[in-house]
Amino acid sequence: MDRLQSMRVFAKVVEMGSFAKAAESLDLSATVVTRNLADLETHLGTRLLNRTTRKLSLTESGQVYLARVRQILADIDDADAEVSSQSRNATGTLRIYCHPAFGQAQLGRLLPLYARAMPDVVLDVTLSDHGVDLVQEGFDIGIFLGVQKFDSSMVARKLATSNLILCASPDYLARRGEPSAPADLSSHDCLNFAYEQVRHHWPIQWDDQHVNVPIHSRMISNNGGLLRDASLAGMGVAIRSSFTIEDDLTSGRLVQLLKGHHLGQTSVMMVYPSRRLMSWKTRTFIDFLAARFPRPECDPWLADAEVTGPAGPSCWANR
Repeated sequence: MDRLQSMRVFAKVVEMGSFAKAAESLDLSATVVTRNLADLETHLGTRLLNRTTRKLSLTESGQVYLARVRQILADIDDADAEVSSQSRNATGTLRIYCHPAFGQAQLGRLLPLYARAMPDVVLDVTLSDHGVDLVQEGFDIGIFLGVQKFDSSMVARKLATSNLILCASPDYLARRGEPSAPADLSSHDCLNFAYEQVRHHWPIQWDDQHVNVPIHSRMISNNGGLLRDASLAGMGVAIRSSFTIEDDLTSGRLVQLLKGHHLGQTSVMMVYPSRRLMSWKTRTFIDFLAARFPRPECDPWLADAEVTGPAGPSCWANR
């Protein structure tokens, strides 16, 4: 027995005062309406309606039950209307996971723009470089970097491609000189990520050549923000994703080195559980980010870069 359906039938029969009229109103057959009410009475173990050939009347149990049924049905209709309204309007809490490198460098300027456009959405943002299960941990959307792994069942959309670049502060370059070739890096102080594969060598490519340049690590850290601060302070040469130092390059606080040499790229991925029955708050945020990164194969953070490789200079020129 579908108890909720039987409740609706019972309430409608009382409202219309007739099984036939209730059946017509609900677009059901009279047989189905009669069966629903009979099943409900059997389930409850009591008669709800007194039936005669001329009229229907509620029993005492029916009067008590009708009052509760009407309240239950009203609450269900209210809940349906509320959720349906939220699905058509950007409201509620939007839970966002993001890798800290992208979050600290980019989300701080993007989220206020979205918040102004969607004032009824509460933003709940988690920055972490640890892997997460978006569904299990209740996130609506995640922003991952190319080195991170996520469940293959997720919907993934590339937002942008970021180039890895060499940079140093003007103060450091004034003291130590600017490298003119990859081999020159071996005589510089290098600020390095704590990954064993790049701790002693930096892979650099230009034209058709590829070389692992031996380097001396002046500082090693697993935190990109700390390495950026160290490079700003003049401690040495760092490799950074372009999106993390966009403002530093524009302002001249950092200088890009060895332009035309390619150190690799990282993808910025937007990931979410499903396209089906997506909430409006999630859909609007996806569209918001996609509108700001319309050419995912290009690097939107290096307007003046002379970078060779998959995301060469022509990509920016066409933006």
